[in-house]
Amino acid sequence: MDHELPESLLPYDEWVEDAYREVMLRALDHASVEGLPGEHHFYLTFLTDYPGVAIPDRLRAQYPHDMTIVLQHQFWDLRVDREAMTVSVGLSFGGIGSMLVIPFAAITAFADPHIRMALRFSVEPVESVDEEPQTHVTEAESDDASSPAPSGEEGQVVSLDAFRKRPH
Repeated sequence: MDHELPESLLPYDEWVEDAYREVMLRALDHASVEGLPGEHHFYLTFLTDYPGVAIPDRLRAQYPHDMTIVLQHQFWDLRVDREAMTVSVGLSFGGIGSMLVIPFAAITAFADPHIRMALRFSVEPVESVDEEPQTHVTEAESDDASSPAPSGEEGQVVSLDAFRKRPH
């Protein structure tokens, strides 16, 4: 007997992924307003070479394809801009304060290791002919009192492999 499921004519996979992206955006929105409660912290993995990603040139050189950032103790100005469809955040790398702007579509994974929750997202390929020029951010220490670069712990890049769901 053949017990294969018929192919769906409805895009359930896309709808589920959209719902998971919304969960991520709500978590980031919450953290931007309320901060991160308790031991919660986020890992956000994104494609550094995706159009519209704005990161300092030295980080792009160090992470030419993808990068994972940690939002825990030392970040500032976290913002979810639903109109521009971007997440922006300030982090310190090597003691240098930097703003990162990440289009939603460039995000490949989101995790909250405190509760062992991890989400993976597919990224639609972008035609290189139609690509917008990549935006670069100039690195500078922040002199603006309203968004000081934090001191102490630096941003770190970690692997999400420990949090990814394994196929059965």
